[in-house]
Amino acid sequence: MNRLANPIVLIGIALLLLLGSSMVFTVDERERAIKLFLGEITESEYEPGLHFKIPLVERIYKFDSRILTLDVQPERVLTNEKKNLIVDSFIKWRIEDTGVFYTRLGGVESRANSRLTQFVREGVKDAFGQRTIREVVSSARSTLREEILASVDRQAENLGIEIVDVRVKKVELPGDVRESVFQRMEQDRAKIAREIRSQGEEEAKKIRATADRIREELLAEAYSRAEQTRGMGDAE
Repeated sequence: MNRLANPIVLIGIALLLLLGSSMVFTVDERERAIKLFLGEITESEYEPGLHFKIPLVERIYKFDSRILTLDVQPERVLTNEKKNLIVDSFIKWRIEDTGVFYTRLGGVESRANSRLTQFVREGVKDAFGQRTIREVVSSARSTLREEILASVDRQAENLGIEIVDVRVKKVELPGDVRESVFQRMEQDRAKIAREIRSQGEEEAKKIRATADRIREELLAEAYSRAEQTRGMGDAE
């Protein structure tokens, strides 16, 4: 009888341990978790530590609570002057509302990245489309960032996501446009140089004319004084 009991006892203990382990779960400090009861969210705010659930009936989904970085692929956009630019940007985000994040995106990070990429591209196109190239590369960069950030944050709010930061890493001219722009810049600089050179030559002529006039006046005055001195000497 003892021989039959021993395996049954061992199996019973194993089942109890398995049942006990399936009733508990832990939440790390770097995680956020939600509990689902028959597909319905019953809890979405868990403190780090040990928690309990009903096996088979309740399911736990965990998400990364840290700030995540998403590099957005460089994209061609148009400025207010209808000039093409290639904009390279990135976004920092984190999950703010796990319940909404799970409901809207199924809790899938890749879906969130896809939606955020779309939001950033729309925000970049709108912001760059209202500015010239000069404004984009000048002091307007900070205002540009704020506008893109506000646009993305407004759309991501409905997904349970907090936008921490949006940055434009690099702005470049497309290869097919860069050469023509450089040529135009060289032509503009050459035109400005010719104008400055022409102004300089005109000023130089004026200065030389003034110097020649002063020279002639000084020589005439010196000659007059010399003649007066010579006359006085002859008289003496």
